[in-house]
Amino acid sequence: MELNERKLNILKAVVKDYIETAEAVGSRTISKKYNLGVSAATIRNEMADLEELGYLVQPYTSAGRIPTEKGYKLYVNSLMNTTELSDYDKEVIQKCVDDNINHINDLLHETSKMLSQLTNYTTVAMIRHLSSLNEIKHIQLVKMHENEILLIVVTDKGDIKKSSLNAKMDLDQAKLNVISDNLTRKLSGKKISELDEGLIDYIRYEIGGYSSIIDQLLNLLNANYSEEEHSMSLNGATNIFNYPEFNDVLKARSFLDMLETEESIAKIVKSKGILKDNAMIIIGSDNDCEQAQECSVVTATYKVDKDLIGGISFIGPTRMDYSRIYSIINYMNILINNKSNKF
Repeated sequence: MELNERKLNILKAVVKDYIETAEAVGSRTISKKYNLGVSAATIRNEMADLEELGYLVQPYTSAGRIPTEKGYKLYVNSLMNTTELSDYDKEVIQKCVDDNINHINDLLHETSKMLSQLTNYTTVAMIRHLSSLNEIKHIQLVKMHENEILLIVVTDKGDIKKSSLNAKMDLDQAKLNVISDNLTRKLSGKKISELDEGLIDYIRYEIGGYSSIIDQLLNLLNANYSEEEHSMSLNGATNIFNYPEFNDVLKARSFLDMLETEESIAKIVKSKGILKDNAMIIIGSDNDCEQAQECSVVTATYKVDKDLIGGISFIGPTRMDYSRIYSIINYMNILINNKSNKF
């Protein structure tokens, strides 16, 4: 049976209407609300064909039809259009990004909180700690006592790290200033994650007898910065109660139980689904977490200056407003890219 343009238009209308109303959609509703240029009887026949093809299902006799997972996937893959966000949506999102763009580790946490309130979905922010991605801006050595030196490292994001070094020889402040300038010239503009062994060996050679300072500098950086660390924040866990699909107490409790551990949340947001630009859309049974089989998850990843800073996931019923979420994700991406390019 051919999935022609008319069937696709009817499927798109059914998905949009069901997302909006949470009620099974009949042919008469589609005929009245959507200008498809065909009669209700023709729409009814086409809906029956779509049911036979597995894109729609009739929940009970004489009812209208609702989309299946297969129907949602086709909609997301091929039929979904971006939604023009309201001025209010844009204003709220832009203010949150503006307020936090200079504090990268807070940006996704705060934005996730705001987006949960704005969309009425549960949101999860997964933040990659960015200290190892910060660039070194300045290094200063300061004489404290006879064999004690204070090492100060300043990054381009304003982080300041200090550590006491044990010097093997007594160095005056003038000599420490020369070494500081040398280290700053060699390392300024380098990301902490880029300090490979070849570069370090070269700097050791350059400063000769003071190479032990380099070793202690590396110890300081490695002790304070880790690329692999992540943090997670969960917002709007009880928003799911606003959707009739989760009026059932057992189903709602199962959803909340699922959100109790970071392990299960991570399993949800790291599932694989439909990739559209920087958004991963996981629908229903594609979720790796068994308790999330009746949910959909949309996860977007974000970068600042080409560095991955983390992602935000939206969790809701399979009747999620995919188009609006996708539009919010794209708008956020534009804002963050525009702001980061001005740094």
